[in-house]
Amino acid sequence: MPITAAATIMIAVFMTPLLGPDVSVKQIGLGMAVAVLIDATVVRMILVPAVMELCGEANWWMPGRRAPKAAAAPRPEVGEEARG
Repeated sequence: MPITAAATIMIAVFMTPLLGPDVSVKQIGLGMAVAVLIDATVVRMILVPAVMELCGEANWWMPGRRAPKAAAAPRPEVGEEARG
């Protein structure tokens, strides 16, 4: 929801130059508005959820975080194994 609201505001702001007389500024404003619209709809509402669904549990894998290792049994001293 916040992404959609932010995209809507950005599109409205980028469309305001269309009211002015300068054609090059109109082109830039329209291009940016279309880019934000494509990013908000195609990328963030379609591609990201689809890729997350395909990746499954791999989405939440974090490098460097591992399960704690079990404490290793202490090694016997030299000569102890001969006594036992």
